Amino acid sequence: MSTETKAGLDALLTPEESVLVLIDHQPFQFANLHSHEPTMVVNNVVGLAKAAKVFDVPTILTTVLEERGGFLLQGLQDVFPEQKPINRTFINAWQDERVVDAVKATGRKKLILAGLWTEICLAMPAIQAAGEGFEVFAVTDASGGVSKEAHDMAVRRMVQAGVVPITWMAVLGEWQRDWAREKTVQGAAEVQAQHGGASGVAFTWEMQLLAMPTGSEA
Repeated sequence: MSTETKAGLDALLTPEESVLVLIDHQPFQFANLHSHEPTMVVNNVVGLAKAAKVFDVPTILTTVLEERGGFLLQGLQDVFPEQKPINRTFINAWQDERVVDAVKATGRKKLILAGLWTEICLAMPAIQAAGEGFEVFAVTDASGGVSKEAHDMAVRRMVQAGVVPITWMAVLGEWQRDWAREKTVQGAAEVQAQHGGASGVAFTWEMQLLAMPTGSEA
């Protein structure tokens, strides 16, 4: 990422410029995920995928050796039931021409990545793509490593290479940007309510209060 795009309004994400790649959220990787609570990563990556669908952001699904490592997380596949994940042998997804071609076909340069594990399947393509002219964003809470240290060191390494760390709800917030954008407000609110944790619970509660009559009207 150039210095010109590290700060200022243009540094923020927009749906029109974004493309999302979700890498290897499979049973084998989840079995040795120790940097985060696995259920949290499941929740977050599915929330991220649903947000991408709300905002019409092109999303590419990938697996590695799915015949051994297992099929893509079902909750994630359910968001894009018509899409068959690109199943690779390359550890680094960015070395698979099908993945790169799919990204380039969108014509978009803000590349958002999440994957298991952070230190391998996320860091390798993120670092390579950053060196090839893409503005790369790594969604750290929809990713995870074999240990907290492995995850943290991978994030540090990516940052040194110009990759921007971000969380999934920050992605959603930057895509929405303005609550006056009514076309996506309902979808964004539903994703937040389903996957936003305490924020989602509070939002649902707020909607309940707004729908209830005041004391004077009861």
